[in-house]
Amino acid sequence: MDRLDPVLDERVRLAARGLGRAGLVHAFGHCSARVDAEKFLVCAPMPMGLIRDEPGTIVSVEGDLPSGVLGEVRAHQAIYRARPDVGGICRIMPPATMALSTMGITPAARHGLGAYFAPAPPLWNDPRLLRDSESASRLATTLGSASAVVMRANGAITVGRDIEEAATFAFFLEDAARVERDIRSMGFDPATGLLDACEIRARQTLSGGVVERLWQWLTEWQQPEDSRAASR
Repeated sequence: MDRLDPVLDERVRLAARGLGRAGLVHAFGHCSARVDAEKFLVCAPMPMGLIRDEPGTIVSVEGDLPSGVLGEVRAHQAIYRARPDVGGICRIMPPATMALSTMGITPAARHGLGAYFAPAPPLWNDPRLLRDSESASRLATTLGSASAVVMRANGAITVGRDIEEAATFAFFLEDAARVERDIRSMGFDPATGLLDACEIRARQTLSGGVVERLWQWLTEWQQPEDSRAASR
């Protein structure tokens, strides 16, 4: 049996609780981090915001899922196989993204956080649960080289070079969906108000602590008060 890396396991648990705190998951959702080319670590199969000390499970990118691992973790397998650059995955249920997806809409690049998905994240146009390997592989194909794929009436998946980046993109995706929903609800023409190519390129940077600051926002509240005070 593979031994868990306690540092990686804690990072996955931090991501799970942070996504719960941000309202990006509820009873459903899961996240994972790559261990190496052949394995990844997925969080405990329970509501992510309630995860405390429960360890994750190591899963192979090939073959059957271990006992107790959620069926939709097959999507993680397929993405890690197809994308060697991916080191973290978040399966989320963000409300604004979900609402738009029921109409087949994914958020356009209208503000800085939406620029990371320009021109818009791809849509997986199937509301059914992903519990077979064939569907999971087709989802990975739909994701392609993007940082997120929106699943019609079924949430979204974000990916990154590590779990911290994947969690950051989860927050960015929902903020982009909030802006998209709001401008449409205010009656503006959805074909207007888009960032141009130069603006998109300028805003797609992750330098300057972009991921680090968002990760701190998602997870800082989880640390004991005395530890937070000592770090200041």
